[in-house]
Amino acid sequence: MDYHVKDLNLADKGKNRIEWAAIEMPVLKLIGDRFEREKALEGVRIAACLHVTTETANLMLALKRGGAEVCLCASNPLSTQDDVAAALVKHYGIPVFAVRGEDRDTYYEHIWECISRFPHIVMDDGADLTSTLHMIAFRDFERMPEQVKRGLEGIDADALLSNVVGGTEETTTGVIRLRSLEKEGKLKYPVIAVNDAYTKHLFDNRYGTGQSTIDGILRATNRLIAGSFFVVCGYGWCGRGVAMRAAGMGAKVIVCEVDPVRALEAVMDGYLVMPLIEAARIGDFFVTVTGDISVLRKEHFEVMKDGAILANSGHFDVEIDLKALRAMAKSVKRVREYVDEYTLEDGRRIFLLGEGRLVNLVAAEGHPAAVMDMSFANQALSAEFLWTNRGGLEPRVYSVPEELDREVASLKLKSMGVEIDTLTEEQIKYLSSWEIGT
Repeated sequence: MDYHVKDLNLADKGKNRIEWAAIEMPVLKLIGDRFEREKALEGVRIAACLHVTTETANLMLALKRGGAEVCLCASNPLSTQDDVAAALVKHYGIPVFAVRGEDRDTYYEHIWECISRFPHIVMDDGADLTSTLHMIAFRDFERMPEQVKRGLEGIDADALLSNVVGGTEETTTGVIRLRSLEKEGKLKYPVIAVNDAYTKHLFDNRYGTGQSTIDGILRATNRLIAGSFFVVCGYGWCGRGVAMRAAGMGAKVIVCEVDPVRALEAVMDGYLVMPLIEAARIGDFFVTVTGDISVLRKEHFEVMKDGAILANSGHFDVEIDLKALRAMAKSVKRVREYVDEYTLEDGRRIFLLGEGRLVNLVAAEGHPAAVMDMSFANQALSAEFLWTNRGGLEPRVYSVPEELDREVASLKLKSMGVEIDTLTEEQIKYLSSWEIGT
């Protein structure tokens, strides 16, 4: 087995942390138990491009218990937990290609390592693995990373693509990219949008992103949030979670939105809502969670007060215009492990956290295991669904089947010792009939 991790001597520490996370992931364990009994994924090759964390490790182990041959690479250069990567290699025999802080070339070398194993199913977080496969499919050599071009030498690209029966996508950003491929008629295989499952986005995006983003900001800065103006850019499920947690810590939360319905919801939820250029003048903390490019940009930097702190919890490092910020700065220096100080010409300082990458994974440990339990349960069940229905699905983006979503919710409630009611036959009849009125 080949692999590329930072240091195998970190493996014992990583194993302990993987086992700690497993305590809070009972749903995934139950699915793994069934997979092992049924050998549900026997002989299936899975290439996973995900954040290499303790929770992801438990997903990989569940898939392996089902008989799958798994390969894992990082979906973000700064989200890898090196001890976890080492543990997966040394203690569990899973090929991992991920090193925290890897450069762009290494990042795509690692993606190629997983692609080159001719996977049947691809698991993605941000769609970089899927987009690379589609560059290969369309022979898009102009945009194709050099590492992939070199790897293709001597490889039957058509055979590689025809081997893929389907994929899954974990995050909002990735789903947006995949729906664009689908709209253009270019998607080559069916993909299940795990992000759109209720048991994913209602909990992972809201409670997971909310808590882990605040955790990352606190670890990076050790600043007091209470009493501050805390600006949340984007009021999707992630933005809702960040706003909720910041408000719970005593911040005066400002929401900036482009969607009138979401903006109205933020108002009704009790937050201040205003254009970003106005919020930029008074904000102490800024968090971007939109999935779009250049949300915080030059005109905002120009009016920010001295000491403003910028963080991003969107998937890619594009939401804060780093090029503009660098161009405006007369000096840049690292003042804490995850904090860079940009001093502008007029002496004002703007502090950027985690190089503009996912602050919850760069400066903290990502989402708590309890919510990733549901997200990764959806990933595991979606992989099984794709394999069971291989050849019978069109190349489009699918929602997680409702029965799988409900199964995850039921298992989670059971693991928490929570019981719920069921409808009586009379109630079922009433809800399914048009004849019965008052």
